[in-house]
Amino acid sequence: MPSRLRTKYVIIFALLVAPALALAQAYPEKPIRLVVGFSAGGPTDLPARLIADRLGAALGERVIVENRTGAGGQIATQDVLAKPRDGYNLLLCTHFEGINLAIYKNAAYTLADIAPITQIARYYYAAAVANSVPVKSWEEFVAYAKANPGKLNYGMTGRGSAQEILALELGKLTGIAMTGIAYKGGADVMNDLIPGRLQFYVSPTLGVVPHYKAGRLRLVAVTSPERLAAAPEIPTLVEKGLPFVRYGWLGVCAGAGTPPAVIAQLNREIGAIVRSAQYRELIEKAGSIAIASTPDELASILRQTYDQTARIAAEFGLRL
Repeated sequence: MPSRLRTKYVIIFALLVAPALALAQAYPEKPIRLVVGFSAGGPTDLPARLIADRLGAALGERVIVENRTGAGGQIATQDVLAKPRDGYNLLLCTHFEGINLAIYKNAAYTLADIAPITQIARYYYAAAVANSVPVKSWEEFVAYAKANPGKLNYGMTGRGSAQEILALELGKLTGIAMTGIAYKGGADVMNDLIPGRLQFYVSPTLGVVPHYKAGRLRLVAVTSPERLAAAPEIPTLVEKGLPFVRYGWLGVCAGAGTPPAVIAQLNREIGAIVRSAQYRELIEKAGSIAIASTPDELASILRQTYDQTARIAAEFGLRL
């Protein structure tokens, strides 16, 4: 190739790459928002705040957690996607991103609008019962619910939420009937479950294990394939003869179109936090698993969540 032509290609390449490199070197230049779709103090909020604190220290800019509750996380997702997609508006994304798209006919976004950054946790669920309910085991709870059809209420973080889907599935498997009550977030459910105004809640373990250990509620089963180290005395539903293993996940996402260099930088920094002993201790003591991923791996998980929920939504008629 003639040297003049080679020089021309080098110049063109530099003009194309330079803006992206400059952005990566400059990012971040101002505080970053990490938006959480559920209430403060809940199982999604706690890891978000630890990550925000550590990420801010690593990047040299504040990372501010903002709670935008409602509609099963859709308000937070729409908030982030409506803002500039420049790396300054991040979402604590969850399996609700896929669930909402499978449940709601008129969701304001699509999977293509979301740019996954990294997974940060996998968690299982626990069947939590208010202390006011006179049962101490899964078998006793099922028997009590059958003897009191329609008299028990269960909590859910919005219609079509994982908590509603799991309660419906368990109801079908066991033949029990309960009434679902929608809340803005897990912390709001706890405010009614602990004093007994609500009787049942299938919750991420992170949200209920601390309350269980403090004696504020009972756990009668977990949805993990094996007993959890955080509460090894609690049996699995598999042990009870139910083919029922379910888990959820947490991640960090941005809006599609966020510069790849920024996505890569955030993936590295957040991944390092997730692999840290401090984060792992916070997550694992409540029965969850600290796990980082590539953006492509999280995109695959998001698609799987959507596909699985679409099948369940069709079975129970949950299109809203």
